[in-house]
Amino acid sequence: MGFSASGRVQVGEAAALLSPGAQIRDRSNRIVLPSHLRGEYKVRVKFDNNGQVHRVWLLTPAEAAAPEPTP
Repeated sequence: MGFSASGRVQVGEAAALLSPGAQIRDRSNRIVLPSHLRGEYKVRVKFDNNGQVHRVWLLTPAEAAAPEPTP
C-alpha cells in the first residue's frame, strides 16, 4: 500500500480513499495518522461497505512472510 498526502492510498494497482474514521495501526499496533506515512508498506487492509479503506495494519517482516489469513 502506498500513502499520499491527499487521503488517497494505492492498494496494488487501484487507488482508494480512506474512510471517515479510518484507523491505521503501525508495526507495534499503535494508531498512526495517515499524514505521518509516506511510501510503500506491506499491509493487511479491511474495506467498508462503500469500498473505502477502513482499517489498515502495517505488517512486520514476519507477518508479511506468513500466508494470507482465510476469511
